[in-house]
Amino acid sequence: MMNIQDVFNRYQADLQKAEGYMAAALRSDVSLIPQVSQHLIGSGGKRFRPLLLMASASLCGYEGERRHPLAAVIEFIHTATLLHDDVIDNADMRRGRTAANHVWGNAASVLVGDFLYSEAFQLMAKYGNLEIIKVLARATNLMAEGEVFQLVKRGDPEISEKEYLAIIEKKTSHLISAACAVGALLADAPEEKVAALGRFGLNLGFAFQIVDDALDYTAKEEEFGKVIGKDLDEGKMTLPLIRTLSRCSEEERQRIRAVVTDPARNETSLLAVFELIRRDDGIDYAMNMARAYIDDGKRELAIFSDQAPLQDLLTLADYVVGRKI
Repeated sequence: MMNIQDVFNRYQADLQKAEGYMAAALRSDVSLIPQVSQHLIGSGGKRFRPLLLMASASLCGYEGERRHPLAAVIEFIHTATLLHDDVIDNADMRRGRTAANHVWGNAASVLVGDFLYSEAFQLMAKYGNLEIIKVLARATNLMAEGEVFQLVKRGDPEISEKEYLAIIEKKTSHLISAACAVGALLADAPEEKVAALGRFGLNLGFAFQIVDDALDYTAKEEEFGKVIGKDLDEGKMTLPLIRTLSRCSEEERQRIRAVVTDPARNETSLLAVFELIRRDDGIDYAMNMARAYIDDGKRELAIFSDQAPLQDLLTLADYVVGRKI
């Protein structure tokens, strides 16, 4: 039985080459750019998306050099969104470190995020082809749309499960889907294989974000790398809370609404909401939905013959729902 570390070990040399492209792209006479970028990029991110690109390319028979700069593209796009996210959320922590916006300020975080987007598109233009550029441009556009939709829905206790899923599809799923599809496109794989890997990644992305949102109510801070209860404190309506609102009494619903919409909410009121989520099946409901997405994603890979890269992708899928909870 393989575990996630076995997969990382298999692609370690490839990931190091991708890191080389990232380091080269971040060189700048403006010292703030590498400082802010490396604060986040060098802070222990798992390189989950680049790994998916490598494994998908291998599955389709491509072992060439273009994997490495395009893996860097995926990581840059992801990192840029984190920098912008933390400004919007006024986040204190990211990956166990003080968030960049609290070290260098909001303006620096936004502008360095923009720099990372522009570097991503330069690498994409140099090493991609038109189909790859289309896939990544669409994913980036949808991520921005998802951010705006989440902002509109922040602190809205009436948000529906359907709206929540629409937000995470745009914000998270489409970039993970693009990472898988780009691997197949590098190999000039048949259209049905590109589409299958894209759908696998989309399902993986849904599960990844749903588990993330469940962990926000359950994990230990040192394991998760961000402040527990952060989403609720920022007024983010995620699946465990949406589920609880649909099941609790009207009196409890009013209490939750009061906490979510009160900018002066305190720890005691947040803990009371935590208890309601734990009492009802909010967390189990979220985890079961995540597992269903993973099962759907795995089925998309039935088109491929059994080989090592297929097992790598299946292991990565299991890892998504096996994180500490």
